[in-house]
Amino acid sequence: MTKERIVLNSDLRYIDRGNLLRSRSELSIAKMLSFLGQNYEYNVNVSMPDGESVRIDFKAEGGRGGGGTSKYIEVVDSEEDAIKFKNIHEKIPSLDIIAVGHSKYVSRINEIDSLFFFNSSDHMQTGSIFIEDPTLAFDYAHILPLVEKCSVLHGHTSTVMVEIIGSMKNNLVVDFGEAKRIIKETLNAIDHKFFINKKYLQKEDEIHYYVAFEGPKGHFSLQLPKSTTYMLSGEATVEKLSSEIIKLLAPKMPQNVEALGVYIYEGINKGAHIIAGVKKKEK
Repeated sequence: MTKERIVLNSDLRYIDRGNLLRSRSELSIAKMLSFLGQNYEYNVNVSMPDGESVRIDFKAEGGRGGGGTSKYIEVVDSEEDAIKFKNIHEKIPSLDIIAVGHSKYVSRINEIDSLFFFNSSDHMQTGSIFIEDPTLAFDYAHILPLVEKCSVLHGHTSTVMVEIIGSMKNNLVVDFGEAKRIIKETLNAIDHKFFINKKYLQKEDEIHYYVAFEGPKGHFSLQLPKSTTYMLSGEATVEKLSSEIIKLLAPKMPQNVEALGVYIYEGINKGAHIIAGVKKKEK
């Protein structure tokens, strides 16, 4: 019998700005606040009218430049969190707070987690979905001349998780089947490719690229088939590959998608996450 390592959410550590967050949901909120340029405090103590106090997950600056009322976000990961949010809202109705939680309406929970945003007066409007599946993977080779250990030709098999953020229509950001199709199509375009910084390009002809560079392991001079080579505008790090996948995904996404996040896992328990806004051309 094949033994597989099962990684639970409790086994993972989510850290942002020095804060040890409790879940991937909290990490996503922290990353989105950072992406939007919002300073925030984590696990903030708020006094209740009855003299008791309660902890709220995030406190963000209000208004542009932090000049408005503070805004709070509670991440609902359990029934207890939902009860706490309701209690806060009932006892401090003037508090500017929204809740963010895992949707109960997604039938394929093993393939897609969904976040929903709501407050006391609005219907669900903005959502974030995560698509993580073993088939969302690609093989590649690269060289990092600036990193001694990685300055020789080597390869990886990397799995990918994609986060899609956008306005909701009929309670959907995007159908998960369509999203998975787009992601697979994008990964197929970079699968089994050799990634290299285009600054090392010396010359090219119709069939080949010719690259050369000095590194910790000596001088490299390579003749690379164009059909299996992918030139990048920077070093072929996992961070750069995350950005490149976002660049390839963005034009294929529906108009309601506002931002994309790509996680690339390089081996076990390490990788990179990049989140970027998506600008769509007006039709």
